Amino acid sequence: MNSSYQQLLSNLEYLKLKQMVIHLSDTIDFSTKNELSLVDTLVKLTNYEIDVREKSMINSMVKVAGFPHRKEISAFDFDFQPAISKQQILDFTSLRFIEDKQNIIFMGTSGVGKTHLATSIGIAAAKKRTSTYFIKCNELILNLMKAKLENRLEARLKHYGKYKLLIIDEIGYLPIDKEDAKLFFQLIDLRYEKKSTILRTNIGFKEWDGVFQDTKLANAILDRVLHHAEVVNIVGPSYRIKDHLKQDDA
Repeated sequence: MNSSYQQLLSNLEYLKLKQMVIHLSDTIDFSTKNELSLVDTLVKLTNYEIDVREKSMINSMVKVAGFPHRKEISAFDFDFQPAISKQQILDFTSLRFIEDKQNIIFMGTSGVGKTHLATSIGIAAAKKRTSTYFIKCNELILNLMKAKLENRLEARLKHYGKYKLLIIDEIGYLPIDKEDAKLFFQLIDLRYEKKSTILRTNIGFKEWDGVFQDTKLANAILDRVLHHAEVVNIVGPSYRIKDHLKQDDA
């Protein structure tokens, strides 16, 4: 092999362009055979590097989002939950609601698929390199409480406020102290009309004052959450029961 080729390999290795090193010889052969221009050859070669880096970036975005599982929308059984509009959910995965800075609220009893849907939308967002984070409501409250005690509440609120999509799971499963509810309100207020939030709850909106233990505060939170929001109320059987029924039938 000529010295120029060796020098090019050395340069690519020095620049840590691993995929270009791997595909250099094949790309040169393809370019020569098909009489590609220098520009087209470079585009083909650099695409190998970009494709791998894009996949790595996407995997990283999905990983740091903290999803409870990797279930995507393709795995959701819409036939089992016919009350859910498949078209509406697919529209959510297009991420148009994020561009419009809208919220989504999934309501329904345990096991009907709320977390699966919320996670699927979140994964779709992360794959499009949209900053996304998934957290349970109780964990969120505890983190804000800890930050307040350590005099770094503002920084913590900014941390949760920066995500273009924040998914808050299990609202209503545990009561929230009035003072802690104020911290939750501050976060919702910070994101209001600026970023999108998906909330998953097993209770109706009339019961939120009991969860936050303050009617005015609950109303203020709901006012901001619902102002630009799509509410998906899932009324149907539990997926967990469905799985048990399958086992019984087997």
